[in-house]
Amino acid sequence: MSLMVSISGIRGIVGESLTPDVIVNYIAGFAEYCGRGTVVIGRDGRCTGESIAKIVSSTLVQMGCVVVDIGICPTPTVAIAVEQEHAAGGIIITASHNPMQWNGLKFLASTGLFLDASENQEFWRMAARDTRVYAAWDRQGTYRYDPSYIEKHIDAILSLPSVHAHEIKGKNFSVVVDCVNAAGGVIVPELLRRFGCRVIEMNCEVSGIFSHTPEPIPENLTSLAARVVAEGADLGIAVDPDVDRLVLINEKGEPFVEEYTVTSAVRFILDEEQKHGRTGHTVVVNLSTTRAVDDVARQYGASVLRTAVGEINVASRMRDAGAIVGGEGSGGVILPAVHLGRDAIVGIGIFLQLLTNFGGTASALKASMPQYHIVKNKISLGALVPDAIMASLTARYERTEKITTEDGLKIDFADSWVHLRKSNTEPIIRIIAEARTIAAAAALVERFQQEALAV
Repeated sequence: MSLMVSISGIRGIVGESLTPDVIVNYIAGFAEYCGRGTVVIGRDGRCTGESIAKIVSSTLVQMGCVVVDIGICPTPTVAIAVEQEHAAGGIIITASHNPMQWNGLKFLASTGLFLDASENQEFWRMAARDTRVYAAWDRQGTYRYDPSYIEKHIDAILSLPSVHAHEIKGKNFSVVVDCVNAAGGVIVPELLRRFGCRVIEMNCEVSGIFSHTPEPIPENLTSLAARVVAEGADLGIAVDPDVDRLVLINEKGEPFVEEYTVTSAVRFILDEEQKHGRTGHTVVVNLSTTRAVDDVARQYGASVLRTAVGEINVASRMRDAGAIVGGEGSGGVILPAVHLGRDAIVGIGIFLQLLTNFGGTASALKASMPQYHIVKNKISLGALVPDAIMASLTARYERTEKITTEDGLKIDFADSWVHLRKSNTEPIIRIIAEARTIAAAAALVERFQQEALAV
């Protein structure tokens, strides 16, 4: 497996494609890109993260940077620290939802946002240099460990004007939490306790030894679902290793569905705005996010903009459009009032307040929303040529259907859609379809999987 280099950073298998020399090259290049200024680093708790963090921090010091190491923490916590430290950049040591043998590096600009396409090009150019100028012995950088940002992140949620801890405490919610033994193991239970919840912890040891396949999708959360039912809990919460995606399980042990994490956030924020007489807002989501967002936004007189998949694409569009809320259907909520980036911690605070306001169960809340079903699959690249597949399908459908080619190919039908795109993080083509029934969505995925393979 070769190193994956994309707008999402770099990822590889430790000891194979992600090696010390690769790490040094990218970190030294990033130090140059940041003008050898202050760089915040954090990691997701993987068992290889500590040794990689030492390489990262040592390289930055050798390049003359000031290093602020905030330890094991969510990716959005690093982004918040970059902003508050007025840093030149940030680095998160994580491979997100990839399996345990993987690790990687995500890079943040001084804004706290991930590098966009043009910024990445400049950074990669610097990382590819054959020679490197390190700092002289008397111009070395400095290193500071500051674990306080977990607490600061929690405080940011508790300080949101639309989130009322005393109201949530009155509900005495019971919540089962699965943090896959990674970065969420400290912050998620602590936040829930601040909201007065009875917390039942699963896989919160922060050992870095994942208890199951780490991507927070229903097939990997069967134990969580069973525990919710066994405990008679109100809710189950799962996060990915770096805590930027939030997935919920209702009181019946059923998936709330990750697409409805962001839909819930949109509903809550727009409803709060309407209570204060503020309407006409903009919401931004990616092309693969459920149409339920559009339906909810329409109820509140808001407009929806769609971007290519990728957090930086959504965040940048939100910034430019002045959007009040947005995110991605994989469970990623973005609330600019805290930070312009996906944040499961924000999502938890918003959802608990929404559930409190609703006054019913999580399953009843879901039933009150527009109903769609998404089915996802993937095709291993092998000898396939993604561009040729997209071009062929575009030519086949462009005269009869609405198509979007901003990110792979999305085909919008009257009551359904399908989106095919090359993954930024894995050597696959993703196929995502949505329809009013799960059978119709599954049929769309199967149909376009066969059409893609036939090109």
